[in-house]
Amino acid sequence: MTDPTERIAPAGLHFGPLGANWVHLCIDMQRMFAEPTEWHAPWVGRVLPEVVQLVEMGPERTVFTRFIPPRSADEVGGTWRRYYRRWAAMTGEQLDHAMLELIPALALHVPPARVFDKPIYSPWLGSRLHGDLMAAGVDTVVISGAETEVCVMAAVIGAIDLGYRVIIATDAICSSADSTHDAMGHIYDSRFGMQVETAEVVEIVEARRR
Repeated sequence: MTDPTERIAPAGLHFGPLGANWVHLCIDMQRMFAEPTEWHAPWVGRVLPEVVQLVEMGPERTVFTRFIPPRSADEVGGTWRRYYRRWAAMTGEQLDHAMLELIPALALHVPPARVFDKPIYSPWLGSRLHGDLMAAGVDTVVISGAETEVCVMAAVIGAIDLGYRVIIATDAICSSADSTHDAMGHIYDSRFGMQVETAEVVEIVEARRR
């Protein structure tokens, strides 16, 4: 019997170069994660140079997402209401609206880069993102951003379900927790090897040139 934790495929772009129909999907690289807020993720600053490299590889092929909390917990239902009662400081009533903006080093690329706002972890549900990419003939998404095991994970799983070739830029994603960040890397490599490739930015940039 095959060990379910065994690596299916090695890390790297084992399905070849990027091809012509790719986009860079950069998840939630916003000031509220980069600056001192209750959702501050210190790694954001560490991965920012690698994210910038990916953007500069093709600003017109870059799609930024922004996570937009509700004005108050009372505006949402289900477990989101409980969530935002816990994180009331991050709701629109209390958070400086400027904190929702992209990190300045990334915002300067808009346009030609595009921005999609989302009220949930996934960028695919309730948005026109998939429809726009399909209309443009996109078949590959290179994913960067924050956080590895939350919104990045939601973007990855959604892209898998929709049939995209998914490439995770391992040195351009970040988390607030080392253990779960590392665990997600293992999961992608060991359980999603036929649908997810993991590679460092230098390899992705080189694959673009082939």
